[in-house]
Amino acid sequence: MALLGATDKELAMAFDTTEQTINNWKKIPEFFESLKKGKRYADAEVADRLFQRAMGYEHEDLYITQYQGEIVKETINKYYPPDTTAAIFWLKNRQPNSWREKQDIEHTIKDELPFNIKLEYRNRKEDNSQ
Repeated sequence: MALLGATDKELAMAFDTTEQTINNWKKIPEFFESLKKGKRYADAEVADRLFQRAMGYEHEDLYITQYQGEIVKETINKYYPPDTTAAIFWLKNRQPNSWREKQDIEHTIKDELPFNIKLEYRNRKEDNSQ
């Protein structure tokens, strides 16, 4: 179940017990290691799919059609272009200091007194004053 991404709450429901019991079972080294390994694997699989989606990918597929009453099967390569939303999500989570929407910038003026400027992205549709 952990390989499928099940949470502790979902594990508890499947075993007809409570999350506290699942937490108690985690004191058993074999159970705890198995759970961690399964969750790590599930997370790695999702990260891989997100990365592929962000970068774009292609895969082999079977195309089935009909021509003059005969079924025609053809192997084709399907291409999926990069997904901007997936790329943004990946970068915001992997490099938050560079890609978050709010950034703190420190600037020094001629007399060497530091001051901070906070820049905020504001969507004009949401801002009623503009």
